[in-house]
Amino acid sequence: RPVIRGAIRAGDVAHVDGGRPGTGRWGGGRHDGEMAAIGVFCGSSSGSDPVFAEAATALGSTLAAGGHRLVYGGGHVGLMGVVADAVLAGGGGVTGVMTEQLVAAEVAHLGLTELEITSSMHARKARMAELSDGVIVLPGGFGTLDEAFEMVTWNQLGLVAAPVVFLDVAAYFAPLFDFIEGTVAAEFVSPANAALARRASTVGEAVRLAIAAPEAFTPKWLG
Repeated sequence: RPVIRGAIRAGDVAHVDGGRPGTGRWGGGRHDGEMAAIGVFCGSSSGSDPVFAEAATALGSTLAAGGHRLVYGGGHVGLMGVVADAVLAGGGGVTGVMTEQLVAAEVAHLGLTELEITSSMHARKARMAELSDGVIVLPGGFGTLDEAFEMVTWNQLGLVAAPVVFLDVAAYFAPLFDFIEGTVAAEFVSPANAALARRASTVGEAVRLAIAAPEAFTPKWLG
């Protein structure tokens, strides 16, 4: 069984590392290319095409082989369970972060290195951001996109400095990047901010981008 840490109160979220969001950055603590903690956002389903699970397995195996730690949502279902199992099979460490509600629903992975339990989804996402040096996004649904774009937005505002990389398995994210290009054309998103959502076509490229030092960036409203 994993090491289980107690619930993190929602009120604690604004004081990660002793500072409120906006007064300092959390996430993105190490970008030396070695022993990084990589957050992975992905579906709680496996999708219709086996290639999605194959990519999740390949990603987990690559993270373990590189000595990187997986930080993810803590579930045993869907692509979440696939990537966690692959990291564990490769001898890697896995930290799951899950809400009390989802633990009670019995979807928590009980074979992890450690499982942190939060009181809310807001606290869960903030804790994953705090723990992750970079983020890789696998195919998923609304929850996956919510997590991914919150991290992109926090990068945009200077609250975190953690690369966000979409692993575009079987062109799954192609329509999403078409949408992002449309937001730039309509002048709702600047080209610099759009570039915060990175895109990779292979597992190796995704990991390389996620562990790389973030490029110099002036947060929105500060430049």
